[in-house]
Amino acid sequence: MLKDNISVPTFKATITHRERDPEFQALLLKAYRIMFTARTMSEKYEANRSICKYVHSTSAGHEAIQIAAGLQLKACDYVSPYYRDDCMMLAMGYAPQTLMMQLLAKAGDPFSGGRSYYCHPNSRQPGKPVIPHQSSATGMQVIPTTGMAQGVQYLENAGLLHETDRPVVLCSLGDGSVTEGEVSEALQFAVLKDLPIIYLVQDNEWGISVSADEARVMDAFEYAAGFKGLERIRVDGSDFEASYHAMESAIRYVRSARKPVLVHATTPLLGHHTSGVRKEWYRSDEDYAKHLSRDPLPRLQQLLVNQSDLRLIEEEVIRDVNEAFEEAAGSADPDISTVKDHVFAPTPVTGETGTRVPSGGSKVVMVDAALHAIEEIMRDHPESILFGQDVGRRLGGVFREAATLAEKFGDHRVFNTAIQEAYIIGSTAGLSAVGVKPIVEVQFADYIYPGFNQLVTEISKSCYLSMGKFPVQTLIRIPIGAYGGGGPYHSGCIESTLLTIKGIKICYPSNAADLKGLMKAAFLDPNPVIMLEHKGLYWSKVPGTLEAMTIEPSADYILPLGKGNTVLEAGEGMTIITYGMGVYWAKAAAAKFPGRVEIIDLRTLYPLDEELVFSSARKLGKCLVLTEEQLTNSFAESLAARISKACFRWLDAPVYTLGALDLPAVPLNMALEKEMLPTADKVADCVREILEF
Repeated sequence: MLKDNISVPTFKATITHRERDPEFQALLLKAYRIMFTARTMSEKYEANRSICKYVHSTSAGHEAIQIAAGLQLKACDYVSPYYRDDCMMLAMGYAPQTLMMQLLAKAGDPFSGGRSYYCHPNSRQPGKPVIPHQSSATGMQVIPTTGMAQGVQYLENAGLLHETDRPVVLCSLGDGSVTEGEVSEALQFAVLKDLPIIYLVQDNEWGISVSADEARVMDAFEYAAGFKGLERIRVDGSDFEASYHAMESAIRYVRSARKPVLVHATTPLLGHHTSGVRKEWYRSDEDYAKHLSRDPLPRLQQLLVNQSDLRLIEEEVIRDVNEAFEEAAGSADPDISTVKDHVFAPTPVTGETGTRVPSGGSKVVMVDAALHAIEEIMRDHPESILFGQDVGRRLGGVFREAATLAEKFGDHRVFNTAIQEAYIIGSTAGLSAVGVKPIVEVQFADYIYPGFNQLVTEISKSCYLSMGKFPVQTLIRIPIGAYGGGGPYHSGCIESTLLTIKGIKICYPSNAADLKGLMKAAFLDPNPVIMLEHKGLYWSKVPGTLEAMTIEPSADYILPLGKGNTVLEAGEGMTIITYGMGVYWAKAAAAKFPGRVEIIDLRTLYPLDEELVFSSARKLGKCLVLTEEQLTNSFAESLAARISKACFRWLDAPVYTLGALDLPAVPLNMALEKEMLPTADKVADCVREILEF
């Protein structure tokens, strides 16, 4: 039972029959038109398989619960449909032809411009709920959608949300996806924070060919009982009247109580899993007959008093669907020149601005420069928040990189999370979609991997697949690198792994001034930016790294991404191209070869300042790419190959690379660690070999 004076039982097949109520009959007629439209579209696709060649799913069997949800959402709301929710899209007011444009991957597809599958919408269309980028990865939408609810709550509490109605967030998912661990992270956060979200679980008892009995010991309704504070509704999702009342109650509850609820709707599956995985391949006749007996279309038909209206509706729908399909099929394909559009949204930061070295300024260590940058950002941008493990009031980060921020800005803006890297990273997609600007932290680079799924599947693809409507504005801070006895799970480097992901930007500063300036630029960038912050440089305690301390730039200082720096110039000899701790190994080595070693600090790894790199390599003719990472198949080797190709005519020696030994982890023992990693002496030996080549 839902609290706050709203009582909702488990819904049965029918609740009350208001057959003579004209308003109710009008609602049923509207629902019937939408349902028959969706069914007609599904049949049209099946009859034209050679034209509908891209994989797709349809809502056949799921229509009643989808219409019940779609009709009751308001323009102020947020919704994440999943790949079978075309009927929900129709109920929210989208035209069949609009959906068909995506089905056929046409240029006129308003969601993705031919980039994504059918019923993978995204929209900021006025008068309709906001729909962020939708991925195909099963269950992965639950974290970003919960992030939207987190964002709505923050904006409300901060007085930054200017809506007449109180928005609700609806997350649609299939029951098979509830077994995903990331769904659990989202539900845990939603009940912990009392977020205004509805989880609509459509349960057709199949996950492709995997039956419910094979995959689980409980359904979503039973599973949800384990999340204290998550209210639950069970409903026959093939009964429109019951579904409408269930969704009406769920929406009313969330809109008023501002707490989460899960609606478990049982539905038949009348179509194929997808057009590419046919039902006849794995379902028995008996199973299909059982599902067909619950077909929501005839059940809805029986509720209508005036059956004569139906024939006219059906004739109109068939004509409209046929016309829409012909127009969509005959429309233009995307212009191939657009294939590179929308990888990133344009950034407002295009040049270095502000005062890098203010008169009378004092030196700061890198960790304090980062802390001050975040403080200045949060002071100027009330829409910004900071969260992650142990960054809250008590500790302020295990490296004190967030110290005092919660005291200054409040626990609602700076707070701890559970050990949930997937939620920490993935929620930023939803937060960004509603207008919150998150700064989050993964405590150590070695622990990025639980959040990798969200980073790849949701965040990196959002701008491209939404044609720029939903770039994810997020700043992800990650302490990285070895710092003397940190051991195998606290010393790793991950930049090469990150650089395989397209659609994110990566910074790796080597000193306090660069870190502060890049932090400001990263926050202002509308795209996802990862800030790799070397633990060994945080306090300049590692011998030879005192120059990581710099005069602190002014609050207005901004350093654009993609601009490297010539740390040391040379008129002859060779160049070392490096970043992070490598800058200090290079400086120590260069001191042994006065005037013969140029050092380029990349500062950002993507975008990369190739112009600076290539010009230095061409000028000197000899080059070393230096990294802290294990070398084989690394970013350093990739960059060396690019230099070789672009600068071949100017080179007097092969492009050398130097990095850590190819070991699976950094050993705990400091002597073993030193043997694994580059050192100034190892760099000097390599420089000598290159100069003598």
